[in-house]
Amino acid sequence: MTASSDDFAARLARLSAGAGADEALALFDALPAPTLAEMIGRWRGTGLPTGHPFDGMLEALGWWGKEFADSEIVSPLLFTRRDGALTALDPARLPVGLLVRHPRLGHLAAAQAIFRLALPLLATRRPTARLRLIEWRGRSGAAMVYDHQPIIDVFRRVDADTRLGLMDLRGLAAPFFFVLRRDAGPDRPAGQPL
Repeated sequence: MTASSDDFAARLARLSAGAGADEALALFDALPAPTLAEMIGRWRGTGLPTGHPFDGMLEALGWWGKEFADSEIVSPLLFTRRDGALTALDPARLPVGLLVRHPRLGHLAAAQAIFRLALPLLATRRPTARLRLIEWRGRSGAAMVYDHQPIIDVFRRVDADTRLGLMDLRGLAAPFFFVLRRDAGPDRPAGQPL
């Protein structure tokens, strides 16, 4: 018997309360792979707690989500500014290697305050990633390839408006899991990314 979107959503809800990486990976492997077209749009992101050193870090820094205008125009890191507006960050300007070696830094209040102050310096209006079909764990599906970081985000389809994502970052022993939910809000105000 094939699992339905409702079954997958229920499993994801249980995992959202906290799970191990093995449980998250089991769900990830059970989910269908989305097409590139199924990823187009703006997505609100949240981490999926699995005990990973990055759990909660992005949210503490003000991460909002991702946006895919098409397969070539991708903003992988949308953050909320102090005024509540969204801004796209350039991942090439982020100290990813430092966070891999010292993940606790991203959880320190002082580092978070410095990051928030530096948001204007990290912002970009240019796309900084691309969508591609990539085979991962034996299945081909939509994935986001960063232009200037050794990161690939691989996606699986929970339902029409929900994706389970997995960040595959060179140097990390285990993947970082996150959830994307399609933004159903009003059209983006002028001056927003993409």
